[in-house]
Amino acid sequence: MSEKATFAGGCFWCMVSPFEELPGILDVVSGYTGGHTSNPTYEEVCSETTGHVEAVQITFDPAIFPYRKLLELFWQQIDPTDAGGQFHDRGSSYQTAIFVHSDEQRREAEASKAELEKSGRFDKPIVTPILEAAPFYPAEDYHQGYHRKNAGHYKRYRKASGREAFIETHWGHKEDPESLRNRLTPLQYEVTQNSATESPFRNEFWDHHGEGIYVDIVSGEPLFSSRDKYDSGCGWPSFTRPIRDYSVKEKTDLSHMMIRTEVRSREADSHLGHVFPDGPGPEGLRYCINSAALRFIPKEELEKEGYGEYSVLFQD
Repeated sequence: MSEKATFAGGCFWCMVSPFEELPGILDVVSGYTGGHTSNPTYEEVCSETTGHVEAVQITFDPAIFPYRKLLELFWQQIDPTDAGGQFHDRGSSYQTAIFVHSDEQRREAEASKAELEKSGRFDKPIVTPILEAAPFYPAEDYHQGYHRKNAGHYKRYRKASGREAFIETHWGHKEDPESLRNRLTPLQYEVTQNSATESPFRNEFWDHHGEGIYVDIVSGEPLFSSRDKYDSGCGWPSFTRPIRDYSVKEKTDLSHMMIRTEVRSREADSHLGHVFPDGPGPEGLRYCINSAALRFIPKEELEKEGYGEYSVLFQD
């Protein structure tokens, strides 16, 4: 049975992509909640006269993706110490909040907030309130899926607002070079940290056919599924898409007298490989990835390794 979770995290454009495409996430809707005006417009909410905040409402299957994991992901998208808005966006309509739909959600939200406070990750008090869920009004159509409809503007806005840098500073996978050298092979280190390229046809996963997921060798972040892997003939593991777009970042690569699009992991900023517009999938993309940047987890071991929610990817 599905449940709903409602989070306010500042501009709702930036609060959709971190949650969508995850196993067990059925829908993510941008909208307004917490105020006193019925069916408000975007302009009315921005006028700070409705009492509403911009929010996202997530429909999810708790048997696959539990509420506590949604809470963990929510905290990683916001500045929970800012009571006056979020990043570049100021005012009450951009304040953060967790709107709970049940006593159980309240207990989990309060426990999650207390855990974050105790962690010492932030040097200021956590001010994000936990409130009873109120009527939720979906935003106008042009706001829904804005990061896809206006991808270029969205990426520029997310970076210019300061959100991207804040998340990287407070939640990025930080590990000193010496520690990485000690636990990675020389090739894994050179590929992920110095953007090296391994040899084609002589790497671990180019001809690998097991069912499971491929995660970042540095951070363990889930990146690709064997269901999207195919033999492109290039000698490196090739995928038609990542498990979710949010997990990979793209960067223009001008090295080697070429113009290419580099692919890096979000959490650890590991160099993974490149993406090319010659793939067989519906998007026509080929993610050409270095085996040395990946660790494979067989589907039979997903639960044991802490990736149980991804088992649903392999249910026919």
